[in-house]
Amino acid sequence: MSKANSMRPMKVMNEYRIKCKYCHQINTIKKGKRNNLQRYYCKDCKRCFQNNYSYKAYQSDTNDLVKSLLKEGCGIRSISRIISISAKTVLSRMLKISKDIKPPYFKKLGCKFEVDEMYIKIANGNYQNWLAYALERKTKQVIDFVITSSRSKESIHPIIIKLLLLEPHRIYTDGLNIYPSMIPKSIHRQFQYCTNIIERNNLTLRTHIKRLNRKTICFSKNEKYLEAHLRIYFLG
Repeated sequence: MSKANSMRPMKVMNEYRIKCKYCHQINTIKKGKRNNLQRYYCKDCKRCFQNNYSYKAYQSDTNDLVKSLLKEGCGIRSISRIISISAKTVLSRMLKISKDIKPPYFKKLGCKFEVDEMYIKIANGNYQNWLAYALERKTKQVIDFVITSSRSKESIHPIIIKLLLLEPHRIYTDGLNIYPSMIPKSIHRQFQYCTNIIERNNLTLRTHIKRLNRKTICFSKNEKYLEAHLRIYFLG
C-alpha cells in the first residue's frame, strides 16, 4: 500500500469526529450511551458531553432565557413553567449568572447622583429590610447597591464612599438624617422633589422584579437570591 493510500483512512476518520462543546477540539471518542443518546469524551479537556440533551436546562440558550425573563418581571416558578425546567435549576442558574457578571466601571467625574432606600420583604417579614442604591442622574446607571436590615450610617456608608471617589458635582438624597454627616455640605442637596428620578426608578423596580412587588405573596426567601436577581437587573 502506498503512503498516499495509508493516509486516506485517517483523513476520513477525522472528518467524522465530533467537536468538543467545551474546548472545541476534535480529539474526541465515543463513551457509551445515556437514555439512548450517544456520549463523547474529549481527550484534551477530559470532559464528557452529548450532542443533544433531552432536558432543556442543558441547552445553550437557557441562561440567556433565564436572564431575560428575570428582567421582564417573571417569578421563579413562572420561568420554570415557561422553559420547562425545575425551579431549583432556575435558582442555581440565577446564582451562577450573577457571579459571572462583571460590573461596568463607571469612571466619569463631576456627575450628579441620587441616593435612596426602598423597603423590601425577605422571608416571613418579621424584620424590616431595605434596598439602598445610588444612580447617576443623566444615564440612570446604578453605581452600587446594598441590602441591609436597617437604614444606618454603617450600612449605607460604603455607597457614599464610592460616590465621593467620583468627585460628584451634586448628591441628592431624601430627608434621612444620616446623610448630612456623610456627605459634604457643599455638594449635598436634601429638599422636596430632589429625588424624583430615583423614586420613579423604585416603581420600575417593583414592576420589573416580581419579588419586590408590594402586598403580594411574591417575596424572597433568602437574601442571596434577591441580591443575585438585583445584580442581574442592575449590572447584567
